[in-house]
Amino acid sequence: MDQYIGKMLEDRYELLEEIGSGGMAYVYKAKCHRLNRYVAVKILKEELSKDAEFRRRFHAESQAVAMLSHPNIVSVYDVSHTDDCDYIVMELIDGITLKQYLEQKGKLNWREALHFGTQIGKALEHAHSRGIIHRDIKPHNIMLLKDGSVKVADFGIARVTSAQSTLTREALGSVHYISPEQAKGGSIDCRSDLYSLGVVMYEMLTGRPPYDGDTPVSVAIQHINAKPTMPREIEPSIPEGLEQITMHAMEADLSKRYATASEMLADLDAFRKNPAMTFGTAQTRESAQPEPQPKPKKAEPVQEKKKKSKLPMILGILAIVAAVVGLAALLIGMLGDSLQPGEDIKVPELLGEPAESLQEKYEGDFVIEIGEWVYSDTPYGCVVSQDPKGGKTVKRGSTVTVTASLGAETMTMPNLINYNVREAQNILENFSADLLVTVSYEDSDIYVEDYVIRTTPSYGAPLASGDSVELVVSLGAAQELISVPELVGRDVEDALKEIDRVGLSRGTIKYVASDLPKDTVTFQSLPQGTEVKEETVINLQVSEGELITAQLPTITMQPAALTVEQGTTAALSASATVTDGGTLNYEWFVVGADAQPVGTGAVLTVPTDTVGSRSYYCRITNTLEDSSVSVNSGTAQVTVTEKIEPVTKVLELAIPSGEGTATIVVKLDGDNYTAPFTVSRSESPIQIAVESTGRHIVDVYVDGLLTLSKTVTFTP
Repeated sequence: MDQYIGKMLEDRYELLEEIGSGGMAYVYKAKCHRLNRYVAVKILKEELSKDAEFRRRFHAESQAVAMLSHPNIVSVYDVSHTDDCDYIVMELIDGITLKQYLEQKGKLNWREALHFGTQIGKALEHAHSRGIIHRDIKPHNIMLLKDGSVKVADFGIARVTSAQSTLTREALGSVHYISPEQAKGGSIDCRSDLYSLGVVMYEMLTGRPPYDGDTPVSVAIQHINAKPTMPREIEPSIPEGLEQITMHAMEADLSKRYATASEMLADLDAFRKNPAMTFGTAQTRESAQPEPQPKPKKAEPVQEKKKKSKLPMILGILAIVAAVVGLAALLIGMLGDSLQPGEDIKVPELLGEPAESLQEKYEGDFVIEIGEWVYSDTPYGCVVSQDPKGGKTVKRGSTVTVTASLGAETMTMPNLINYNVREAQNILENFSADLLVTVSYEDSDIYVEDYVIRTTPSYGAPLASGDSVELVVSLGAAQELISVPELVGRDVEDALKEIDRVGLSRGTIKYVASDLPKDTVTFQSLPQGTEVKEETVINLQVSEGELITAQLPTITMQPAALTVEQGTTAALSASATVTDGGTLNYEWFVVGADAQPVGTGAVLTVPTDTVGSRSYYCRITNTLEDSSVSVNSGTAQVTVTEKIEPVTKVLELAIPSGEGTATIVVKLDGDNYTAPFTVSRSESPIQIAVESTGRHIVDVYVDGLLTLSKTVTFTP
């Protein structure tokens, strides 16, 4: 059985059932007993919870995402951990994933694709404006609600997993949607999410992703080098304008792709208003808007550029190598023992040799593969390490994997202009040099708020450990400040309306225990009178109201023990009282049996069809609003005895002789058995039939005088 089902996290979240799982976590439906609502709880897998750095990143990113508040983003309510698990609490979505929807429908009509794509774009616009990049936009992470709205899930989580993922692991669901810069392992920014959104729109419109292949690597390489089939070649009914928007988002060249989600949303909105319009090519757009700055890879070393320029050549060499290896295998099979297949052979020492010429040099003896490229003091392109090591004996034809050098790492100031400040800081933190990074702010009519205006030193300047770097960040266009109103003490609905009225933004609402009336604001994240910009977010804490607790019922009557004969009617009863106005409910149980009640109500009719003894008790529950409390009555034993059939005995009685009649009365143990009846004296002696069970004294009176008295045993 699942170890978490039925578990209560921090005395608040009761885990009810597993509703999903992934590479890093299990997802459960849970009930929040504090707010009386259902939520989704994502619990980190045990092996990840043991990694302290992973846990730190998980909590930091999840807490950042918890500040997002948008109708198209799955809300994160809480991030916490117990002694044995780390988890986040999210909004529970009643719907299906876009992936499931596509599997059902195959492809969508363009209006539906436009509707979904616009909502995803709005979610990305909100997240990007707060410095958060999703990194894993795909149909699996997009939820469709029953009302047709869309919510994007797992914001920020992809950033945590990317630190420990490889392309092979990521390929389980993401490789079809990753951007070219992600496929290369390079630095990314918000435009990577827009590329993935373009791929999702392509799949919605055509019913298939733009690239597919036998292996994850082959798909990733297509994202880097290939050109996709135009959507209208697959589905001619797609409007040209929507095809252009999709392909603009999917531009492999960062400088030709949409620079922001807002740009893409503007085109989507324009197309929605006029589906007949077209937008031209990405090249024609460049003359009408500033070219976005492509995000550099770490430190931009010259050697790394060489590596980029050689990628197509390397891929070509690898393809040729694969063909040569296949031909060699064929020749070995044809020539038989002349090539001595399987012969033991020693691995040569390859350190320092040019990596790209090794396969030709050792053709027929080994398969040489370049596993990865790393910075090293070894000259560019030469072998840094090998597996297996030189001198080791292996079978002829074995694979030797080598690591090639990118040369010594040289660091220069990257171009961070027009990058979100948080992303710019992350880039600098990832440098091997220890840099002192400071941030200053100024108004700007050109750069979006929280985006870098300029840096000191400027782009291309050399960097070394200990250097200082200043990021000058935009505050956005100068604007009139808003005075924060007093919200504490107001009803939460009134407070939210006031936030809207003055031009601020609603943040999170957290319900807390308080002596104030229910739904009264107890705390606001910005004090009254604080001067802030328009749309600044204000978070609230709101009173849960006085906790109402039901009164324990007072039992006024306990059930009494019974002994009854089989087949007769028997009943137990109990009663209780409360003074808080609550509702009493009675449930009867058999002692020692299953927990299911055998009856309800204050009176229980007891079954008497089986001989034996059973003990019963009554559970009396008092319910007052959302509170309830129970008390059990004492137990009562009900004994059912075997039913004995009556036996008839005939008594002969002599009546004093005479004329007329005599009055007869028969008594059983002193109680009248018959009513008085008369007989003729001439009929003496008479016979009297008495029916009963057990042993009794039978008395017969004649005209009021005891004439016969005897003990009779009524047995068959």
